[in-house]
Amino acid sequence: MALFSFSGFCLMVTITLPDGSQRKFDAPVTVAELAASIGAGLAKAALAGRVDGQLVDTSHRIAADATVAIVTERDPDGLEIIRHSSAHLLAYAVKELFPDAQVTIGPVIENGFYYDFSYHRPFTPEDLAAMEVRMAEIAKRDEPVTRELWERDDAVRFFESIGEKYKAELIAAIPADQPISLYREGGFVDLCRGPHVPSTGRLKVFKLMKLAGAYWRGDSANEMLQRVYGTAWTRKDDQDAYLHMLEEAERRDHRRLGRELDLFHLQDNAPGMVFWHPRGWVLWQQVENYMRRVYQDNGYQEVRCPQILDRALWEKSGHWENYKEHMFTTSSENRDYAVKPMNCPGHVQIYNSALRSYRDLPLRYGEFGACHRNEPSGALHGIMRIRAFVQDDGHIFCTEDQILDECVAYTALLRKVYADFGFENILYKVATRPDKRVGSEELWTKAEDALMESLRRSGCEFAVSPGEGAFYGPKIEYTLKDALGRQWQCGTMQVDFTMPERLGAEYVAEDNTRRHPVMLHRAIVGSMERFLGILIENFAGALPIWLAPVQAVVLTISEGQDEYARKVAQTLKKQGFRVQADLRNEKINYKIREHSLQKLPYLLVVGDKERESGQVAVRARGGANLGAMSLEAFIERIGEDVAQRRHNPLA
Repeated sequence: MALFSFSGFCLMVTITLPDGSQRKFDAPVTVAELAASIGAGLAKAALAGRVDGQLVDTSHRIAADATVAIVTERDPDGLEIIRHSSAHLLAYAVKELFPDAQVTIGPVIENGFYYDFSYHRPFTPEDLAAMEVRMAEIAKRDEPVTRELWERDDAVRFFESIGEKYKAELIAAIPADQPISLYREGGFVDLCRGPHVPSTGRLKVFKLMKLAGAYWRGDSANEMLQRVYGTAWTRKDDQDAYLHMLEEAERRDHRRLGRELDLFHLQDNAPGMVFWHPRGWVLWQQVENYMRRVYQDNGYQEVRCPQILDRALWEKSGHWENYKEHMFTTSSENRDYAVKPMNCPGHVQIYNSALRSYRDLPLRYGEFGACHRNEPSGALHGIMRIRAFVQDDGHIFCTEDQILDECVAYTALLRKVYADFGFENILYKVATRPDKRVGSEELWTKAEDALMESLRRSGCEFAVSPGEGAFYGPKIEYTLKDALGRQWQCGTMQVDFTMPERLGAEYVAEDNTRRHPVMLHRAIVGSMERFLGILIENFAGALPIWLAPVQAVVLTISEGQDEYARKVAQTLKKQGFRVQADLRNEKINYKIREHSLQKLPYLLVVGDKERESGQVAVRARGGANLGAMSLEAFIERIGEDVAQRRHNPLA
């Protein structure tokens, strides 16, 4: 509210703080001045402000009544501002070190930032180190960071005049009637909406991580730029913890472990497709057989559908219109086909093969269905993101009244499966209708409401991800956390009113009318390949005993124990355990070390003493010596390990 003084007109500004208290000023006030009026400590800590919900610089002038919060490094927004400002600090350092380099864009990303540069030669690791040193020098100068508003055409001419063609191109694409926000720190000027820290001295904890290539505007037809990745934090302890986590993630990298443990490999002849080695395929089979038992124990009928289906079916399902860019296509005898990217249209065909009654529902189909998706080559990552994969895919055909019970039962089942694989911490999100979708708004509302209510009935707290559902229906995304706290979205449950109708699925209702069933799309582990990659990394290759491709190896000390070692191995194999015998003429310490590096759960050493007593000397993963025991005692021990799905032999 504006008040008037007897000495003339004076605008009074009332600021409401987060705790509800108010401060009044007889003139416009900056965020920095507001912070100073509250206390010197807050003034020193202020990084930015939030004025009526909008993030602004500390130099922002508040000229009307507003609700204001001071943003410090303790706020999540404060950390993002530090990272964004660090990206600009990097660009400033690069321009000082390499004046001919051109700056392009530098956004905040998870845990850090990057900046793309155009330069006449590749940057080197030595250049990266020099950039980080110069960033620290600029930060130490504590130069003010100030915001300026320019006319668009003036800004274009300015950046063209200093040889920054990429910045000029970005600015030229902005409508002429919009002011251009530039930030100046020392001799460096950059385009940015902001906000930024008040001065470079506020940036104290950062590290440059790596170099990479990136096309201008993400288009392979454009110039390849040089991307510099960095991380920035408010506290050194946080950065140290993050860097330690990265080191641990590198140690656990499934691609490296896949080679070292002889599980799988990838090669350029089949980009995004996996060559499974014998040990890796044993691991695959353990997971698949477990999931097959889950199917059988929970009312699913396993089915199998063709890999290639006619274009007409994909047009009816909506995939040809909404998903074609991700599909591999082919043709034969003047007919167009697509290699299936998902299994759902095929399952509808099996449903449609007979007349269904309401008494048949819910009808649950499951398939370990091989799918192919045309992922960009730059997005491929080991076996985590590939082009050819197998899903533990399932579809439930049910009535509208059965949706809630099916979804609640599914969530309980998923929790049990994840727990059996060692994952107890699950996050839940409901992804709602995207802009590009099929079906009526009424059906979308029904589907979204059903999913949310099912999670409430399951006692699950959940977040909502607006606009992130599939084109045919909303979904619950089940995300697990691994040993490093990383999040992996694996399971899904989708409610689909549309596809059964589009593909002509019907059932005879109790009143003898024909109705369309509701189709629930669900997967627990999702992509088998990706889930195996998650397992390998979660356990750093030391897989739970029930999953380990080789559960024990029998090692001889000399040739005199070969026959006994073969007998021990054969006895264990007959009991259903995965066992090998190492009869090589090598020193026992060499054998022990070699098999320990393979992270096997148990090493069984047999010498003359063990042969004569009918025992085995047992070493558990991690180097623990469990001593000699009878073969019967070891069978009981490992049998219980498998039955209890233990990870560590000593558990």
